[in-house]
Amino acid sequence: MSETVLAITKGVRILPHLTGALGVAVAAAPATAQTASQTPPGTVELPTVTVSGASEFKVDHSSSIKNPEALLDTPRSITVIPQEVIQSTGSTTFTDVLRTVPGIAFGAGEGGNPVGDRPFIRGYDAQASTFLDGFRDIGSQSREVFNIESVEVTKGPAGAYDGRGSAGGSINITSKSAKLGNFAEGNVGVGNADYKRATVDGNWQFAEHAAFRLNAMYHDSDVAGRDATHQNRWGVAPTVTFGLGTPTRLTMSYYHMQTDDIPDVGTPYNNPNFNARTDGRARTRTAGDGSPVNVPRNTYYGLLDRDFRKDVADMGTIRFEHDFSDALRFRNQTRMSRTSQDFIYTQPDDSQGNLYYDMIWRRANTRISTARTLSNQTDLSGEFVTGPVRHKYATGIEFSRETSNNDTYTVATGSNRCPAGPGAAGGYNCTTLYNPNPGDPWAGSIARTNNPSYSQTNTTSAYVFDSMELGKQWMVNAGLRFDRYATEFLSTRAAGTNVRTSYSRDDNLFNYQFGVVYKPADNASVYVSYGTSSTPAGAFLAQGSDSNPLTTGSQLAPEKNRAFELGTKWDVLRKRLALTAAIFRIETTNARITLQDGTAAMAGNKRVDGFELGFSGNVTDDWAVFGGYTHLKSELRNAGGAGAAFGLSNGTSFPNTPQDSFSLWSTYRLFPNFTVGGGAYYVSKVWGSEVNNKWVPAYWRFDAMASYKINKALTLQLNVQNLFNKTYYSQAYPTHYATMAPGRWAMLNLNVRY
Repeated sequence: MSETVLAITKGVRILPHLTGALGVAVAAAPATAQTASQTPPGTVELPTVTVSGASEFKVDHSSSIKNPEALLDTPRSITVIPQEVIQSTGSTTFTDVLRTVPGIAFGAGEGGNPVGDRPFIRGYDAQASTFLDGFRDIGSQSREVFNIESVEVTKGPAGAYDGRGSAGGSINITSKSAKLGNFAEGNVGVGNADYKRATVDGNWQFAEHAAFRLNAMYHDSDVAGRDATHQNRWGVAPTVTFGLGTPTRLTMSYYHMQTDDIPDVGTPYNNPNFNARTDGRARTRTAGDGSPVNVPRNTYYGLLDRDFRKDVADMGTIRFEHDFSDALRFRNQTRMSRTSQDFIYTQPDDSQGNLYYDMIWRRANTRISTARTLSNQTDLSGEFVTGPVRHKYATGIEFSRETSNNDTYTVATGSNRCPAGPGAAGGYNCTTLYNPNPGDPWAGSIARTNNPSYSQTNTTSAYVFDSMELGKQWMVNAGLRFDRYATEFLSTRAAGTNVRTSYSRDDNLFNYQFGVVYKPADNASVYVSYGTSSTPAGAFLAQGSDSNPLTTGSQLAPEKNRAFELGTKWDVLRKRLALTAAIFRIETTNARITLQDGTAAMAGNKRVDGFELGFSGNVTDDWAVFGGYTHLKSELRNAGGAGAAFGLSNGTSFPNTPQDSFSLWSTYRLFPNFTVGGGAYYVSKVWGSEVNNKWVPAYWRFDAMASYKINKALTLQLNVQNLFNKTYYSQAYPTHYATMAPGRWAMLNLNVRY
């Protein structure tokens, strides 16, 4: 493909026919010291960049030094969501971004993470396998996009790459960083549901090889189609880097975000298990089928006088890098982080029979939690040649200390059977199924319980990766990781005593991956790979729904997973469009289950078979596409169960694992300054639990976008999400409720860049 190379200096205009659908993303390669020294006084020179085609939806390389080859030659399924997709889709949250990747579903938690980020990749919970700039981000939260450069989803076992973690894959978020040159941009947006948002992104080069960057955000809105619930958050992220364009670089960054929301978990299930009352009240409903109750979209069961959610995240990072040569690079980085949650939210409980009498108990779920992390990583990477074999390697060591403490509130919520009926007689702790009033004057008591539990995990890790090029057509990729994992859990005080119980377990985790790549052409590859992962006890530090908790009599061995994958990747249309396809199997042969006698054992068996298709890039100079399709066939082959429930779930599907999912985001430049776009998303039926009796239905959702470039500094962008106002559910909790997604949501944004 012919490419136009532009040396861009301050004040030079990029010709419209060379810009992308929403403007070309100029990836600033480091300038050399010689270039910087020749810059005339009073001007700012940016590095030479390559402009090719329209929107940059195609990304050629992974952000991880453990994947040194181009994505085309990496024997794994990796999807990189670039800034251009994040911006053009109008995404404001992490879950908004991830919806563009098929094969990812979202689960709902209870005490640990009810309304925060809980992605499932290929059927496995990846909440604890989410990373920020390569550091595990364990704290429960709802992440923002204002400081995100890109998001990378790596599918398949993450053990060799990330240590303990999900068999389905991991997610790494890349933050925005300081770079040479000066620019300032901002965004102001308004919309329905009282939507107001503003962001600022400024970069200032204050010395020959040093720059400062600041990102900030304010967001305030209701949720389209939902009563009472509200979202308010703000954040700031400064970064300074010294040594840009030189072999030695030092980066210091800080991230702060806090939220003050009225939370919303959604709608109760139409419970198929009837629980009869004994007080003579007449039953008004028949047993349901386990899907969400059919109520108006705006039905909200929470209490404005009781419910709240306040989250705070703080992270400080120092990174030192030195390039000894083009073939030997050193990096050391340290992070300290603190993430806290403080909430009371109303769970519309369907479990006690109230539903069959047109009542809902306003169960209060509460949490006061703080997670802290101190981590250090040291990496050495580079290249060398042994005979005819070229090696690209990465090796390193990591140390981390993660802690969390989790307390609750004691809330007066009345009897869960609503004996006095809905309304004032029961202190508004019960309400009607069809006409709840969030403004009910609830006046019950709230007090901090002051009985927290504590979790702590210390991990020491070492890894080595090598990508070997055996010739023009064959490559071998291998990696090995060892983790010394030590975890402790201190329980809450037992009822009526001051006695706490301590549990602990130490494990050595060995995980590896191996892949072979065959290149039938320079723009194509066929690969086969095998990898493992381990999920030890207490891997979530009580920050989510742990599949292998560290509890009484259950300090069990790590869950072991393995996966096989066969795939192919092609860069077509002059290498502007990436096409991928893969078939895979993930097996867990020692899953934690409950035995018939009620004890726990690592004796379960489960499997996911699937295939997926992906595409990203440009069909023409004006038409860009991003998305794919995933099919998953999941099966609990031996799910255990206590007493009479033993074996009843065998053969059922995984929860939070849609059989089919599809996503497509596309933009088309109609005129030099005018671009339109749209998205289509499909998710099939999703089960909430292993027993497969609570579920949310399949749905299609459609989005639309139009952007107009007023001049070189101003662009207007209109996004309409859920264009046809579809009622659907974004999360399925195992037992009580499903989270209803927002209705039609229109946002008009003015983007300013200088």
